Amino acid sequence: MKILVFSLLAIGTLALSSCKENKEQKSTTETSMQHDMSMMSDSSSMGDMPMDGKVTVIDAKKTSANLTELYSHYTHLTFALSGDDDKEAVNAAKGMLEALTKIDKNGFSAEQKKEYAELESSIKEHAQHIADNAGNIDHQREHLDLMSEDFYDLLKDFGTSKTVYKIFCPMYNDNKGAFWLSDSREIKNPYYGKKMASCGEVQEEIK
Repeated sequence: MKILVFSLLAIGTLALSSCKENKEQKSTTETSMQHDMSMMSDSSSMGDMPMDGKVTVIDAKKTSANLTELYSHYTHLTFALSGDDDKEAVNAAKGMLEALTKIDKNGFSAEQKKEYAELESSIKEHAQHIADNAGNIDHQREHLDLMSEDFYDLLKDFGTSKTVYKIFCPMYNDNKGAFWLSDSREIKNPYYGKKMASCGEVQEEIK
C-alpha cells in the first residue's frame, strides 16, 4: 500500500514539474518571438533611411538650363567658322565670355563646383583666344578643337535640355581628327568651312 502511495506521489510530482517546464519554455519562446518581431519592425521602418541620415538632391534640370545661353554661343561659333567668318566667330566668343558670368552655381554640389570651375577656366581661355584673333581663322579653329572637349564634358556631366550630336572630322589636325557639337545631324564642318563643309560623321548623341 505504501509503495502504491509513493508511486502516485512520484507521478504527480513529475507531472507538475513537466507542466512548469512547459510553461517556462512557452513563455521564453513567446518572449523571443516578440523580440524578433520588434527587431523586424524596427528594421523595416529604417529601411528607406540612409545610414548617415542625410539625403542629397541634385537638380540636374536646373544646372542644364543655366548652360543654355553658353551653349547657344558655342553653336553660333561653329556656324561662323563653318562659313569661314572669323569676325562673327569673334562675336560668338565674346558672347560666350559674357554668358559665363551669368551662370548660377548655387545649385551645384561641392564636387560639381570644383569640376565646373576647371571647365569654366579652360573655356574662358579658349574663348578669349578666339575673340582676340580676328583675321586668323586657323588659330580660332585650333581653339574650337580644344574648347569642344570642354563642352563635351560640360554637357555630359551637367546635362542638356535637348539632344546634342558629337560629330567627328577625321581629316583635321594632320588626320588626327577633331569633333564638334551640334543640335542637328546636318554636317557643317567648322574646321574646313566651305572647302569641305560636309566632311564628318555623327559619333554620339548626348541626351
